[in-house]
Amino acid sequence: MMNELVYIPDFGSISKNSGFISLNRCSDGHFTVGKQGVVSITATGDRKVELIAFQNHTLAFVNSQMGYPAYYPLHPVHLEKPVQAVLMDLDGTSVRSEEFWIWIIQMTVASLLGNPKFELEDADRPYVSGHSVSEHLTYCVKKYCPGKTVEEARLHYFEHTHREMQNIVEGRGRTNAFVPVPGLKDFLTTLKEMGVKIGLVTSGLYEKAWPEILSAFRTLGMGDPKEFYDAIISAGFPLRRGEIGTLGELSPKPHPWLYAEIGRVGLGIDFSQRNSVIGIEDSGAGVASIRLAGYPTFGVSGGNIPESGTKELCNYYCENFEEILDIIR
Repeated sequence: MMNELVYIPDFGSISKNSGFISLNRCSDGHFTVGKQGVVSITATGDRKVELIAFQNHTLAFVNSQMGYPAYYPLHPVHLEKPVQAVLMDLDGTSVRSEEFWIWIIQMTVASLLGNPKFELEDADRPYVSGHSVSEHLTYCVKKYCPGKTVEEARLHYFEHTHREMQNIVEGRGRTNAFVPVPGLKDFLTTLKEMGVKIGLVTSGLYEKAWPEILSAFRTLGMGDPKEFYDAIISAGFPLRRGEIGTLGELSPKPHPWLYAEIGRVGLGIDFSQRNSVIGIEDSGAGVASIRLAGYPTFGVSGGNIPESGTKELCNYYCENFEEILDIIR
């Protein structure tokens, strides 16, 4: 853990109580403190992102369970008004669904083990929410069934997903699987009244994400989400034999690409205007994604931000949507 306050260029100061971790060497071995101009290396509490600080700039290293890490430049961020756009996460931030998807992962591991009584541990939660399906499954395979493969796990995962989603559509599925977050309708309609563009961002695959938001909008009586949101982006469609997939499993949160693409391509907002675009997330991977995309970052309670040691990635940390509106108005 941190023993003293650390200043990181283009980021700011990180307190010793932040949950961040001081490192002597980057986990891929490319950078070491005191060499090549490196002043400090600091990791988030969940070790998903490492900040390599030089004298006048900082690189962010995003680790990968799948073997494809990446480096990104860290850009300075500050809130500029009037706010042009709000980019919102789906799971946990807009819709309460984390328990449902963790249950699906638990059933997947149970199938791999041939043990229907298997249950995940509380310590697993930061690693089975907020990331991509493959990241979640890679973690579980390594911990619980190292003799199996991620590919085998994905087969079971999508088998359970297809069955349970069909059950929900037909009214026979798990009750209260997808519940709108309190205050969501008022928040979204207020943003519309303010003339703010709204983007929905999820690391979830389309077949998972679309039923969630559709169910929430039906519950709220808000009509068609495609007509309401100015842009919606997901991790696309899974790569499976006999089908055509899309990019999404290796480039999800905490990588910046989902937030960067919806802001620049989906909403047409130039990178130079990024400080007038805010992102809202409840997970550590999510706030890292927003921050690396260069947007002012709003964390909301209820997820794993404090537990993942990523709270200081947030420019603001709020308890509810009303607090966010008070800041951006």
